[in-house]
Amino acid sequence: MSSLTIGCTRGHVGPQRPSSSTVKDRRFSRRVLCLLGLMAVASGALLGLGIVYCVSLPQLHELESYRASSDTLLYDDEGRVFTSFSAEHRVLASSDEFPKILYDAIISIEDRGFEAHSGFNSFRLLSAIYHDVVAREDAQGASTLTMQLARSLFLTPEKTYKRKIREILLAIQIERHFTKQQIFTLYANQIYLGHGVYGFATGAEFYFDKKIGDLTLEEAALLAALPKAPNNYSPIRNPERALRRRNFVITSMYANEKISFDEMEAAKKQPIRMHIRERKDVLAPYFAEEVRQYLVRKYGDEAVLSGGMKVYTTLNSELQLAANDSVREGLSAYARRHALQRHLQNVNSFGADAQTVMLPEWDSPPVPGRYLHAVVISVTPRSALVRFGRYTALISGSNLAGKINSIPHLLSVGDIIYIKIVSVDKSFHAHIDLREESAPEGALLAIDNASGEVKAMVGGRDFSRSQFNRATQALRQAGSSFKPYVYTAAVDQGATPEDVVIDAPITFMTASGVYNPHNYDQKFEGKITLRQALAQSRNIPALKLADSLGLKDVIEYAHRFGISQPIPAYLPIALGAVDVTLWEQTSAFSAFPNRGLRAIPHCIRKVTDRDGHVLEEQYPEVQDVIGERTAGIMTSMLRDVVSAGTAVAAKHLNAPVAGKTGTTNEFTDAWFIGFSPSLTCGVWIGFDDRKSLGSKETGAVAALPVWIDFMTAAIANRNDHQEFPRVPAGVVLAKQAVN
Repeated sequence: MSSLTIGCTRGHVGPQRPSSSTVKDRRFSRRVLCLLGLMAVASGALLGLGIVYCVSLPQLHELESYRASSDTLLYDDEGRVFTSFSAEHRVLASSDEFPKILYDAIISIEDRGFEAHSGFNSFRLLSAIYHDVVAREDAQGASTLTMQLARSLFLTPEKTYKRKIREILLAIQIERHFTKQQIFTLYANQIYLGHGVYGFATGAEFYFDKKIGDLTLEEAALLAALPKAPNNYSPIRNPERALRRRNFVITSMYANEKISFDEMEAAKKQPIRMHIRERKDVLAPYFAEEVRQYLVRKYGDEAVLSGGMKVYTTLNSELQLAANDSVREGLSAYARRHALQRHLQNVNSFGADAQTVMLPEWDSPPVPGRYLHAVVISVTPRSALVRFGRYTALISGSNLAGKINSIPHLLSVGDIIYIKIVSVDKSFHAHIDLREESAPEGALLAIDNASGEVKAMVGGRDFSRSQFNRATQALRQAGSSFKPYVYTAAVDQGATPEDVVIDAPITFMTASGVYNPHNYDQKFEGKITLRQALAQSRNIPALKLADSLGLKDVIEYAHRFGISQPIPAYLPIALGAVDVTLWEQTSAFSAFPNRGLRAIPHCIRKVTDRDGHVLEEQYPEVQDVIGERTAGIMTSMLRDVVSAGTAVAAKHLNAPVAGKTGTTNEFTDAWFIGFSPSLTCGVWIGFDDRKSLGSKETGAVAALPVWIDFMTAAIANRNDHQEFPRVPAGVVLAKQAVN
């Protein structure tokens, strides 16, 4: 028997294992097929949906006529922007205003192929589709800069393939009819950068308080970092994340060969330095609202909010700042006299926490000199820590001079207090002064005598709490500030300042019965000149003059001065039992220093559209109220109110000023209306519900100090060394006494 030997051959027995190269080839083939399939799907979708959607795409003329909405800007009398109106906060820039460093930053991070593609990048798009399919979600966008512009102008931000296809078709259409420079300019003016800011020119102003052409490399990179996710990369809300994103943009610029390695390294080492521009609407909100309402009535909401109008107003920013401070200090002084800051609101009362609560007024950057509310977050026997937004400040005994020594007796955690910012630093610490917050309201109006231009307006103590403008809307009793109309009527009919009137008890028989008036001090001076009677604001002489002249004449003179409200024909009107607005009362007094001419008050000089075409211009309109002789005599008499009368506190101004105090029954209204040779200013203090300000809270006590503070700044600001017109000769001759 032979034996059988079975050996192993070198060949493979059974199924063979594919080589690694074969596996790679097959995987590559599958990927190619998948990609081709995706391309076919994408092409089919583009073709099919293109037919469906092309009829609803914006037509060429719509794209060519498109203009981004832009802010309506308000300028002061020196040509400086102090506020704006907008649906979207946007300041438009022309193509040549965008610096190359910003262009390079945006292109490097958003669309490196911008100069070459025709609206979309097919490779990036297919890659994004592939990743989206693999991830089974909308993971990548692959939008070019042109596609982002199309989405921003005409589409919603929803992440769907239908929107993406429309976005591509729109981008192609935009690329066909616009140059790359035009597309970039549209994009750069349209894109959202967070915090209500639209466009890079606006972003440069908001984040850095700079013109866009002055941006540094790191600043341009920070702005270019924002469009992807403005809230997530906000340097205000998320500074660390913003820094990382900014540095990624800088790295991308280097990778795109737009900057050198050394420039990249130097820029990345720089910290984020911002200079958040203060919201200008905090300067003159009541004035701005008056202007806005006028513009809306004349031009409509859309033109005002998005039309890019330029409104050249009469406001003087320095005088407005002085007005703001004067009213706040005056109301704070009133509160100190009445110890009103003993009952503070606490955040616990509305279910908030002192550490996390946010007050609306904190949205504006804190600047020295600004008044606002802060919240107490901790209290010790000697100090209290307060916060407003991201800033904290310490209150110690030095902040509480003249108050309760033990801080826990005065403040508790969660209390909302009123402060004045002294200084702030980059580490978010502040120095503050504690202020009393008053319950009464106050208003101030300053008008140029010759032109009628409104130079400053305060309509209340806090616009954010009440938009009711007490300078233009509130009708309040004029008190003794009405008396000059009575004396003007007398002088116009031949009386002189040295005529004598008897200040003594008297009874008048009126249609409503017996009227027994008295003076404020309950005393009588006997024989007194008209000059003295007006200076000391004696009631009996004013009533006697009105009675002898006839109420019809007194009313006619008041209307001649611009008082528009109906005035009842009863004797107490001589003492100011007449409702007037601060607007009309201040304008009326401007006729005295202006030789008897009253310039109609107005707030606007000129309005243009966004292209500079003049829509309207307003010129001084003057009314002849009284003769020059009468105006000169009355100015002389009203100067005595300051030199030796109820407003003697203003004497220390050492400047030619005149005016009249006003106080109503029960001390419900306090007035002072006064003027220099070039400026008339009126101040009113009172409660909205007409309750009493308190015993002896007269015009001289409550309103005059506000006027003095403002006029001190105004006289210095205007370099006002004028003198009043000379009093006509022969006007001091005494005449027969009025019995």
